[in-house]
Amino acid sequence: MMKLTKKLTKVFNKNKGPKKELTVEQKISRRNFISFGSFLALGSAAYGGWRWLYTSPDEVAGITGEAHRPLRAVLNANEKVVRQLYSNKNRVKTYPKEMAAKVVRHNSDIGSEGLIDVDAWKLSVKKSSGEVLNVGIDEIRKLPKTEIIYDFKCVEGWDQISHWGGVKFSDFIAHFKLDAETEFGYVGMETPDKEYYVGVDMPSAMHPQTLLAYEVNEKPLPPKHGAPLRLIIPVKYGIKNLKRIGSISFSNNRPRDYWAEQGYDYYAGL
Repeated sequence: MMKLTKKLTKVFNKNKGPKKELTVEQKISRRNFISFGSFLALGSAAYGGWRWLYTSPDEVAGITGEAHRPLRAVLNANEKVVRQLYSNKNRVKTYPKEMAAKVVRHNSDIGSEGLIDVDAWKLSVKKSSGEVLNVGIDEIRKLPKTEIIYDFKCVEGWDQISHWGGVKFSDFIAHFKLDAETEFGYVGMETPDKEYYVGVDMPSAMHPQTLLAYEVNEKPLPPKHGAPLRLIIPVKYGIKNLKRIGSISFSNNRPRDYWAEQGYDYYAGL
């Protein structure tokens, strides 16, 4: 039986002969078919993923809002990773004065609408003890001045090298003996009318390049750039650089944030 099987196998292989090689046209056709099939499969998967995200439910409105739940989950996961890698020893790149824009881009009037009486303006600082400090712009100008020329980045995609001057947020904290407040997780800032507001994690607020700025290009801030005082925080996108600060508070819970309520990333780190 074994001999018969071997004999039949030899006959079969002999009759089968060598495999016929494909022609050039057949090879091209096969490759086109595979490429088109792969493109169709990947395109269908991409569309399915987009459709799933587009039709997914929105997050429950609160400190953040206007984003789909899966997208917010991704943003929150990214924040956890970035915060673990964050270090105040990392500085953003700075530039010489001659590279700073002569006309600093004005992107929006949000937070700086209307006129403000700079002489009457006071910065309200709410301490954890309940005490409230009211600080005028002249008092802030007496503190050690720091300047920074860096590439201001907008979440919309544009950037511009700009020149700002003011007091380091960390120096402001030290001068007014607010060290206890730095034990909290967040800093909240609002405009005087409370219509525009931002929440910043404490490590980023205490970064050595974060300023309470009162100058741009060595001149007092104009109204459109947040006179008399604004936040300049180079480790964040522009949406965190609050104009016309009216009050500062501290909390272990995320303070409300105008742009996060519109669906943007709360952390907004670079």
